[in-house]
Amino acid sequence: MSVRVTLVAAARSSDLFDERFDDDRPLDQAGWHEMQLVAHALIPLSAADIRYCSPTLRSRTTGDALGFAPLVQPALRDCDMGRWRGFTLAEVAAREPAAVDAWLADPRSAPHGGEPLLAFISRIGGWLDTRPAQDINAIVAVAEPAVVRAALVYALKAPPRTYWYVDVRPLSALTLTGGPGHWTLLLGAGA
Repeated sequence: MSVRVTLVAAARSSDLFDERFDDDRPLDQAGWHEMQLVAHALIPLSAADIRYCSPTLRSRTTGDALGFAPLVQPALRDCDMGRWRGFTLAEVAAREPAAVDAWLADPRSAPHGGEPLLAFISRIGGWLDTRPAQDINAIVAVAEPAVVRAALVYALKAPPRTYWYVDVRPLSALTLTGGPGHWTLLLGAGA
C-alpha cells in the first residue's frame, strides 16, 4: 500500500535573522501576510484523509488558518536543542564557537545537551514510516521547517549532512509517496 504525505512548513513567526532554536512564538505580521498570499494553493490539502501538525503554536495556527483542523503529533516536534533553546545561531556561535562547529560537522554530536541531528532525522523518519496506509490516500502535516528538512533527508536516504543544504521556506510543501522505508519525492503542480 502507498500513501501520499504532504508536509507544509509552518508560516513564519519571526524575521529570518531572529529565528531561535525551539522557537514557539505566534505568527508575526509577515507570516499572516504570506499566509494570505498562498492560502489558495494550500487550502485544497485540507481534503486529506488525515491532517496533523507539530505541537508548536505557529504550526497549530498555520494548520487552523488553512482549515486543516489538525491533530497535534508530538513526534513532529522540532529538534530538541537543549541549553541552546531560545537563542539564535549567531548568539550561540558567539558563546560556544567550538560547540557549534562540532554540531555542524558531526550529526551524532549534541554539544547543546539535546537531540543529535541523526536522532532527530531518525525520529521524523520513524513518524513517516508509521503513517497508516490502509484505507488512507493522503495525509497532510504542518510542521517546523526543520521537520520538513529531516523528512526529506530520511526519505531520500541522503547523508545526514545533506540536512544543512536544504532550505525550507515558510508555507512551502513537500510531498512524499510510498510507505515504510521506501519513499519517493513527488515534484510538480498539484503534488
